[in-house]
Amino acid sequence: MRLRTFYVVLIPLMLLAALAGVAIGTTPLSPLTVAQAVAHHLVPDGLVSLTPITGVEDTIVWLVRFPRVLVAATVGAGLAVAGAVMQSLFRNPLAEPGLAGVGPGAVLGAVIAFVTGVAGKSVVALPLSAAAAAFGALLVVYAIATRTGRMSTQALLLAGLAVGAFCTAIASFLLSINIVTWQVAQDIVFWMMGGLESRTWAHVWLSAPFVVCGLVLTMLHARTLDVMPLGEYKAATLGVDVGAARRVLLVTSALLAGASIAVAGLVGFVGLVVPHAVRAVVGSRHRVLVPACGASGATFLMLCDLIARTVRPPAEVRLGVVTAMVGAPLFVALLLRSTRA
Repeated sequence: MRLRTFYVVLIPLMLLAALAGVAIGTTPLSPLTVAQAVAHHLVPDGLVSLTPITGVEDTIVWLVRFPRVLVAATVGAGLAVAGAVMQSLFRNPLAEPGLAGVGPGAVLGAVIAFVTGVAGKSVVALPLSAAAAAFGALLVVYAIATRTGRMSTQALLLAGLAVGAFCTAIASFLLSINIVTWQVAQDIVFWMMGGLESRTWAHVWLSAPFVVCGLVLTMLHARTLDVMPLGEYKAATLGVDVGAARRVLLVTSALLAGASIAVAGLVGFVGLVVPHAVRAVVGSRHRVLVPACGASGATFLMLCDLIARTVRPPAEVRLGVVTAMVGAPLFVALLLRSTRA
């Protein structure tokens, strides 16, 4: 009953968030116009009778706002599920996707793309650079953690923190020596604060396939995620190949987080707060928790992006600022609730 109630509330909220994200803006559109524009591109001609809309309205919906809403939903779902995976993998409710060095690695890749000028040559250059560096950082973390022939959770955590700190230091160094180049410095700072402005269908196709693949892999390992918090010994006695499972889950979380950070920049608190809140409602069984986290993360980030676009028009507040301002108090409230319980 609790799970059913959860989806009865969440699904309408998710649809309303998506509709509001497309309809609300400097040029407001009616829900009917939004539906007609989307149906014009998705429904075969002649199947339904559609009222004509202007070319400007069609462009705003299909080329400007709809891709941005889809990217927000994809990034939110990817970060939330990556957070749930990391919390199970590290047996720590405070774990989040950046612990394996993926976030700082993506930052370093993006900074290098800005400094070298590669980011300005193609719309896909920046996300690809960030994603490649994120997975490069993960490989370094894995190589360090397995240098003795086996990988423990503690070694993985320490290696992730060390590699993450090193990537952050290099990125800060590159920013400091390029601070005189105002445009480059501004682009770097804005990307590090997260944001979804000017996102197109290219960003959707750069992130959505990898996030969907990560979600499928996570669901296939739902039972493993259920037993990993019990400890390595108990998980092994229950038939789990702990070493192989840890490698697969680490790559899966990096796939989810890397694809998300690559197109949105650093967006904090989604991978930390959403799994906490959802777990308190639906429980810890990952076959239930993972899709609930994906839907909740998508809804949360679509709403945060809507706030970022509309709180001070025509300027935009950075998305990472909004998620921190919303997520931090929510996380404190969850901690206080769990302490009282």
